[in-house]
Amino acid sequence: MNRRHQWDIFCKVIDNFGDIGVCWRLSTDLAARGEQVRLWVDDASALSWMAPAGAKGVEVLPWIQSIESPAVSALLAKQPSDVLIEAFGCEIPPEFLARWVAQPAPSQQARCWLNLEYLSAESYVERCHAMPSLVSHGPAAGWTKWFFYPGFTPQTGGLPREPWLTQRMTDVDAQVEPHRASSRLQVTLFCYEPPALAALLAEWSRHGLAGQPVELLVTAGRSAQAVKAVLSQLTTNTELLHITWLPWLSQTEFDHLLWGCDLNFVRGEDSVLRALWAGKPFVWSIYPQDDGAHLPKLEAFLQRLDAPASLKAFHRAWNTAGEKRLAPSAVDLSEWRQHAKVARTALLGQEDMTSRLLQFVAKNR
Repeated sequence: MNRRHQWDIFCKVIDNFGDIGVCWRLSTDLAARGEQVRLWVDDASALSWMAPAGAKGVEVLPWIQSIESPAVSALLAKQPSDVLIEAFGCEIPPEFLARWVAQPAPSQQARCWLNLEYLSAESYVERCHAMPSLVSHGPAAGWTKWFFYPGFTPQTGGLPREPWLTQRMTDVDAQVEPHRASSRLQVTLFCYEPPALAALLAEWSRHGLAGQPVELLVTAGRSAQAVKAVLSQLTTNTELLHITWLPWLSQTEFDHLLWGCDLNFVRGEDSVLRALWAGKPFVWSIYPQDDGAHLPKLEAFLQRLDAPASLKAFHRAWNTAGEKRLAPSAVDLSEWRQHAKVARTALLGQEDMTSRLLQFVAKNR
């Protein structure tokens, strides 16, 4: 029987919870497959609502601050680390690396160190995935770090997806659909502050969506703040646009929300993948960058998924600062629904990211 690996995953929370969201899903997926995981994070506060029950096999630990940390030595002595993951370019504290390289092991090949990169559909991902990098300085000088890129093709690290996900969605659909009686189209809104938001809410308040009234389910945080700012300047027809303010949701609750809605507006890396797996029409708010570097990433994503012209046009308007108007016919739910199903089916045919991670580690340890 193979010994379970001990994984140490390091995450720094920059903003918007996407980084900790991705790391938590990876940690729980690894643990569910029999691995042992320590998640080191500088701000774990979001986990209080994102994952209030925690997860068996996952230990959440505070980011190491002190240069001399007896706690690190004690942890590594009790359970040596087999795999290190620095998520999204965060640097593992040198005191941890010093103890890691000094821990007893047959060779460097007995352990694996990876940099888990951001998700992208751009062509460079295939070129850079699984590339080694020789560490030239610090306590781990001479060791090799590997770059692991999630992606949309078999030549990349794959996409996060738990083995149970599709069956769970099927089970939930079977429970929910027979009891859904609302005549309103249900729309999730999880966004930043898109300039087109005011135009969209005004359009739905006047005409609804696809001839039907809308129930807009607004997530807590920046989404709610953005909608409230628009509503302060806009009078809405509540018969055509009804707004429901949601509390902070756990990852499980957020998944169920996406599965049950007719259209999902999502943002960042974790939620766009959960929207994709939901198989429902979705619009992605890609994280905006001042130099416009996010727009080529968006185009690559739309091209990779072979999005229809109407969906491409809406994404460009939703993600472009200078675009404040959307055509009344901009949302084509029928076309988007068919595309979402086709895109999900195609990607379900590929191996998931955690499986590829486990294979990579087994090969390179």
